[in-house]
Amino acid sequence: MGIFDRLKKELIDIVEFLDDSNNTLCYRFERFQNEIKNHAKLVVREGQAAVFINEGRLADVMAPGTYTLDTKNVPILATLLGWKYGFESPFKAEVYFVSTRLFTDLKWGTMNPVMVRDPEFGPVRLRAFGTYAVRVKDPGTFIKNVVGTDNRFTTEEISEQLRNLIVSHFGEALGQCKIPMLDLAGNFRNLGGRIGDAMRPEFDRLGIELSTLLIENISLPPEVEQALDKRSSMGVIGDLNSYTKFQTAEAIRDAAKNPGTAGTFVGVGLGQVFGGQMAQSAGAQGPATAGPGTPPPVPGTAPYFIAVNGQQVGPFETALLRTKVGGELTPDTLVWKQGMAQWTPAKDVPELAPLFNAPPPIPGPPPLPGR
Repeated sequence: MGIFDRLKKELIDIVEFLDDSNNTLCYRFERFQNEIKNHAKLVVREGQAAVFINEGRLADVMAPGTYTLDTKNVPILATLLGWKYGFESPFKAEVYFVSTRLFTDLKWGTMNPVMVRDPEFGPVRLRAFGTYAVRVKDPGTFIKNVVGTDNRFTTEEISEQLRNLIVSHFGEALGQCKIPMLDLAGNFRNLGGRIGDAMRPEFDRLGIELSTLLIENISLPPEVEQALDKRSSMGVIGDLNSYTKFQTAEAIRDAAKNPGTAGTFVGVGLGQVFGGQMAQSAGAQGPATAGPGTPPPVPGTAPYFIAVNGQQVGPFETALLRTKVGGELTPDTLVWKQGMAQWTPAKDVPELAPLFNAPPPIPGPPPLPGR
């Protein structure tokens, strides 16, 4: 420190702190060798408290106001500190200005998911985040238990500890409240109040008051959210059997607009097979119309599409194709069904080739005379 700085501090007789930041919780007033001159003015503004430390021990806490530091106006200081000469000569003491205003919009959140047991979904992992607001309630306790000898103490130096306290109590409160996961959004305020009440004793030991605790969001892991979205979609769809039939009809309509596209027909075939399976499943789960011993329907062969005059027609079961032999269906007619890579002449399909080699039908007996 230069000589001019030292002389300047010796001449200053106003002890005050003007905070130009928004995160300072405590500031130690710096004087050369901690000497405060006789009849110095102490200015404590609203939202502040001045804490005197003498010989390493807490001496007094001054509320907002302007004080003249002498034995006449501040007898408590003189009594507690036991200064031999009162304030008749410069005395040594440390003055800490503690901000008692409300510090808002402090963030908290779970670094790792909290495992809870949901009554509907079973074990689930939840993440949460929000904001909170604090103020220094007991400046003396705050100096002794938190600040120590730090000359400037900010919210960043304690926010991590406060966040850990909140997260710890959040997980405990979430497990005890047993609120279903889908109902948590309607209980954010109730849950936040419960967490605040549980943490109050621990904050009191720090000299800090937890004024507000807000839960902004409680979320699920991405994969669980996707599964929940699918479940919600199924609820919106409603009757799965009717929906499957509708989807199959849409696929056939789209296939009819693109003749000759094998990929499209593959999609149609898959849609029909899937639709049949899903319809059977839905029928099995729905109200039964037959007795419990009713066997499932006899499985049929996959239907064929045939090309007639450059347009696909069908699908037709094999039995129905038999009636079209010689007409729309000839050995060179192109056919396709699910599982075939491309359109193929009917004579080259093992399943259809016998249709063209079948013997003519056996004639009936000749009519009787006179008939």
